[in-house]
Amino acid sequence: MSAASSQAAILAADRAAGLRGGALAGAIIAVCLAALGITGFFDAERFADGIPAMAQLFSEMVPPDFSRWRAWLKPLLDTLAMSIAGTALAVLISLPLALLAASNIAPHPVVQHAARTLLAFLRSVPEIIMGILFVAAVGFGALPGVLALALHSVGMVGKFYAEAIEHVDPKPLEAARAAGATRFQVITHAVLPQVMPQLSDITIYRWEYHFRASAVLGIVGAGGIGFELIAALRLMSYDQVSAILLAILACVLVVDGIGARLRAALK
Repeated sequence: MSAASSQAAILAADRAAGLRGGALAGAIIAVCLAALGITGFFDAERFADGIPAMAQLFSEMVPPDFSRWRAWLKPLLDTLAMSIAGTALAVLISLPLALLAASNIAPHPVVQHAARTLLAFLRSVPEIIMGILFVAAVGFGALPGVLALALHSVGMVGKFYAEAIEHVDPKPLEAARAAGATRFQVITHAVLPQVMPQLSDITIYRWEYHFRASAVLGIVGAGGIGFELIAALRLMSYDQVSAILLAILACVLVVDGIGARLRAALK
């Protein structure tokens, strides 16, 4: 094939790829616009009717009322403890399930599919639903929040762990197996050393997310600052609501900052 023919073939392939990419982008945009339309996003009248109510609500939230800030310290500490405990429990459960769900480590395809199905089920149930169920089972307080955070996060963290494990360099695994290493030795000496940075990143990001989710779980009686938030909402004390939201924002910024420092330290 001549150089001119090769260049023409390359240009034709690039043109076809560009057309396919453009068609895919157009289809995605069309689906997004349709979804916005179905949910009423383009209903200008509805937005216009809601502006006065939003303005009234905003006026009741400003200025924030921090008069009860001392009463929020313990719930904020409970929220932090819930996020840490939920993350630790999620990691302890996620890692074994991820090793069973990873195609290059799983002992059998049936085991892999079973682990994948369990992870999919756990992440399909929202934390708020799990929180309600655990509140009904073990009562109010931080414990149902920790259990809800952990079990839901197992579905997400386990999936991310498994995908990280599946993308490891296969050569160390093959070398370890050729040397007669056991499955446990292959995992500890050939798999985990390669994926520890990714697993650490995933874990820290999930902890940051757990703090925000813990605040929401308090709304259903799972302890933490969310319990104070829902109490203020029920009393229509919107100035205290805004103050609690600002306190949560400050704590989220601190947690995100700590997470960023931990990620930098682990690189």
